[in-house]
Amino acid sequence: MPSMLGDTASLRIDMAQVPPEAAALITRLQQKVQAQAREIAWRDAKIEKVNFELARLKRWKFGAKTEAMTAQQRALFQDALAEDEASLQAQLAELQRGLPEAPKTPKAPPRKPRRQALPEHLERVEHRHEPQDTTCPNLGCGRPMHRIGEDVSEKLDIVPAKFFVHRHIYGKWACRCCQQICQEPAEPDVVDGGIPASGLVAHTLISRFVDHRPYYRQEPINARSGVHTPRSTLAAWGGAGGAKLEPLYEAHRRFILSCRVLHADETPVPLLDPGSGKTKKAYVWAWARSHHDPHPGVIYEFCLGRGAQYPVAFLGGKPPPYLEPPWHGTLITDQYAGYNAVLDAKVYPRRRSAVCAAHARRYFEELSRGGHSASTVATEALQRWARIYHAEGALAEMGDAQRCQARQQLTKPLWDEFEVWLKLQRTQILDGSKIAAAIDYSLNAWKALTLHLGDGAVAMDNNLIERQIKPWKLGANNANCGLMRTRRRSSCAQRGVARLAAM
Repeated sequence: MPSMLGDTASLRIDMAQVPPEAAALITRLQQKVQAQAREIAWRDAKIEKVNFELARLKRWKFGAKTEAMTAQQRALFQDALAEDEASLQAQLAELQRGLPEAPKTPKAPPRKPRRQALPEHLERVEHRHEPQDTTCPNLGCGRPMHRIGEDVSEKLDIVPAKFFVHRHIYGKWACRCCQQICQEPAEPDVVDGGIPASGLVAHTLISRFVDHRPYYRQEPINARSGVHTPRSTLAAWGGAGGAKLEPLYEAHRRFILSCRVLHADETPVPLLDPGSGKTKKAYVWAWARSHHDPHPGVIYEFCLGRGAQYPVAFLGGKPPPYLEPPWHGTLITDQYAGYNAVLDAKVYPRRRSAVCAAHARRYFEELSRGGHSASTVATEALQRWARIYHAEGALAEMGDAQRCQARQQLTKPLWDEFEVWLKLQRTQILDGSKIAAAIDYSLNAWKALTLHLGDGAVAMDNNLIERQIKPWKLGANNANCGLMRTRRRSSCAQRGVARLAAM
């Protein structure tokens, strides 16, 4: 006898010996049990997905803003890394014996921690300290003492930025006979007819876009020196300075596009919407030369949106007078659909797509901290990612050709084994779960994910451009703080007007 009616595994009934009415009833019960089992499995997957989303939201709100591994994860990977390190080192040594020797720079001997000397280019202001009386203090002597040396102590100091005025005096010369006047033409400036010199405009731009000081913060800083510069004036200076830098931007753009391997990413930034008192979302697109390129470079483009028309325009070349052809090469991105238009093989046959491995790993990293059944699969996936990154790290100092050959011998077997493991795990996981989405993310883009194995100039991930674009987030956060203060002041003023109207 089965323990329960729904236990189909232990139910053994010869349907030929059962009356037709009972057989039909048993069939309906079995179908109902199977339907309930499918519904329970679907609900379990849904609950697992909701629990994962809840855990991720809690980490985003209360956890550390980093993707670094926890102590438990590091301890978990240490055993696997220790097992593979000896094998990888042996394979790497065997590979390097068959390759031409690369010149090795001798390592500097280890230094003891000490204070570094101050830069030589800094101005030195000497302060002499000598005894008031240089005679021997002994009562029986009293002879003059001789200087035998000195001790020098250097202290670093700073003079706060100070404003000063350039006075341009243009002399007028006239010929009394011919009634002719001669005078030097006015020097060109960044802001025509304005008061800021080029140095002040450059300082304003650097403070805004390098030091991430919004104009509302620069205004009181300048006021401490007695100079009134409203934020609207600073913004006008920044716009004029940006217009003057357009030729330099175009030259730098051509330098970036001369590389056959590019990294690309985009990040949102707040943009004031004049007249509405609100902000809307704009984007800064970043383009960088290859991580393995000996001449690094990055360029940013401010765009009003995130649509495909922006990368199409950036990579599509320039009409006369620039006569710049469309870019071709390998583009390393995440799987954002906005890049599909610039990587269409029918339109751009000389372009190739490489997908960032860090994004694929990130899906498993989030699941490994969820505390549910998917964490076991995610943890093993992270172990495999760790082996791949560990092997890739040993190839960082190689040239492109050497790196490509080393990848074929060292990392390609790890990728092949990882692909087989992912396909096997996918057959055992229900559709709709988070771990299924993580596996599908990698398998659906496997060709682009492993494109770097056949090209040593292509990096495995897109972390280079993510590091380059991170400062924009700091600038956006600083700007958001100012917008919040402005809105609070505006709301306070509105409440005050409402109280006066009610009186």
